[in-house]
Amino acid sequence: MTRLLIIGPPGSGKGTQAEHVARHFGIPAVSTGDIFRSNVSDETPLGKEAAKYLDDGLFVPDHLTNALVKDRLLDADVEAGFLLDGFPRTAPQVTELDNMLRSQGKRVDAVIELRAPDAELEQRMLQRAKEQSRKDDTVDVFRRRLDLYHRETHEVVSVYAGRGLVVSVDGSGDPGEITEAAIAAVEHFLNGQGGHP
Repeated sequence: MTRLLIIGPPGSGKGTQAEHVARHFGIPAVSTGDIFRSNVSDETPLGKEAAKYLDDGLFVPDHLTNALVKDRLLDADVEAGFLLDGFPRTAPQVTELDNMLRSQGKRVDAVIELRAPDAELEQRMLQRAKEQSRKDDTVDVFRRRLDLYHRETHEVVSVYAGRGLVVSVDGSGDPGEITEAAIAAVEHFLNGQGGHP
C-alpha cells in the first residue's frame, strides 16, 4: 500500500511524472486537474462552476475540490494506494485530506516535491499552450497560477516537510531522468521508513 502526493509549480511536469511514477508503483494516478477539465468539457454543474475559476487561473474553491476528491478516494481502485496530483493545494486542504484518510485508517506515505526555476516553467507552459491549444496557458494566467503556488501551495510543502514526508526532486531537464530520480528517491525514502500500513 503506497499513498503518494506529487506537488510542484505549474509547468513542472507533475502530470507526466505522476503517470510514470504511479505506473512504477502499481497505483492509480488521481489528478484533480484532469477531473476538473473532464467536467468542464462535459459541461456538468461542477464543471460550469469550476470553469469560472480555471479560466482566470484561480484555484477551484475548497468545498468543490474537497467533495470531488473525497468521492474519488472511496473508489475501489485506490484501496491499495494512489498518487494524488493537484491536491492538497492549500493548508486547509491538507487538514481535509488528513481527515479523509484517517477515517479509512490510512495516511500519506511520502510527498514528491518537483522543483524548477520560474523562467524554465514559463517556457514550458508556453510550449504546451502551442502543442495542446489550452486556453488556460496564457502568460498572464500562468503567472497568476505561479504566484498562487508560491503564496499558497508552498505552505502545503512546509506542512509535510514538518512531518518529515517530503522528497525533493530536481524537475529541470529530461523528463525520463526526472522520473528515474523521483522513483529512486521515493523508494529510498520508503525503505528508510521501514514500511507501515
